[in-house]
Amino acid sequence: MIPKRILLIDDEDDIREIAQLSLEMMGGWEVVLANSGREGIEKAQTDEPDVILLDVMMPGLDGLATFQRLQADPVTQRIPVILLTAKVQSPDQRTFEQLGVSGLITKPFEPLTLAEQVAKILGWDFD
Repeated sequence: MIPKRILLIDDEDDIREIAQLSLEMMGGWEVVLANSGREGIEKAQTDEPDVILLDVMMPGLDGLATFQRLQADPVTQRIPVILLTAKVQSPDQRTFEQLGVSGLITKPFEPLTLAEQVAKILGWDFD
């Protein structure tokens, strides 16, 4: 069986490293990393991920602008996007839901359950 491919777009080295280890070890998935919105868009176009985990607060092209560009591109618009964010206030959450993202995972996340959270949001089998 071909493992799922996850594209993780986050500007923080520590977050990328912890999430990558968690998703690979707990989920058995392949993880592609990007440290900016621009790099993430390029990798989404070329690597064909099964899902994108996208940090909301990044310098330059932030997560929301990155999501909008992904949605505007026919190559990437069907890829589910899960936002990673420390912004958990109700107005922020409503804004995110209205965008049409697949889900929301709050930071700091629990590394031991990150893969399970992703699988639950997307309806993937997880053992």
